[in-house]
Amino acid sequence: LNHFFRGKDHPGGGDQVYFQGHASPGVYARGLLEGRLTEHQLDGFRQELSHPGGGLPSYPHPRLAPDLWEFPTVSMGLGPSSAIYQAWTNRYLHNRGIKDTSQQDVWAFLGDGEMDEPESRGMLQHAAQQGLDNLTFVVNCNLQRLDGPVRGNGKIIQELEAQFRGAGWNVIKVIWGREWDTLLNADKDRALVHLMNTTPDGDFQTVRAEDGAF
Repeated sequence: LNHFFRGKDHPGGGDQVYFQGHASPGVYARGLLEGRLTEHQLDGFRQELSHPGGGLPSYPHPRLAPDLWEFPTVSMGLGPSSAIYQAWTNRYLHNRGIKDTSQQDVWAFLGDGEMDEPESRGMLQHAAQQGLDNLTFVVNCNLQRLDGPVRGNGKIIQELEAQFRGAGWNVIKVIWGREWDTLLNADKDRALVHLMNTTPDGDFQTVRAEDGAF
């Protein structure tokens, strides 16, 4: 992320980033390592009112933590729709000569379970119709939501790819790490690739929980 985001001191105004609501603990942990937050503050996670000196909000909350968050992204689905409208507003301001936003990009970090919210997918076609190439969605597909698998008997990555492409988006999938390269290069018949592409998401989670005999 250090290599992509442009800060507010950038001559073009800097990028605007919508962080996934459930990723807030990771942002707080980084803040601790950077010296921007203290252990005392982290001990007050989800204790905004009761913690001495004030605690940290559970989710991105610019009113309660203005030095950490720029945009609210919870309830789930608020981030994707807000990011689309932000990118559209930036384009509107630029096209009408109100403000030069040509060097500002909008990023939205989202989860696969979050993408089931109606607000998450409802504006995808509008973004494509408006040609919002200043907008990037990064969807983390860990196949899991709070109440169970996102698609136990399906393939959420392929489902999202089809919907985004159908709405007119460009899609890049980054799925298997380099550790698989040796096996994949030896797979002359593409049997392993076929298995990866057809195994239901729920089975991948079962494999993680079982031993090799499964």
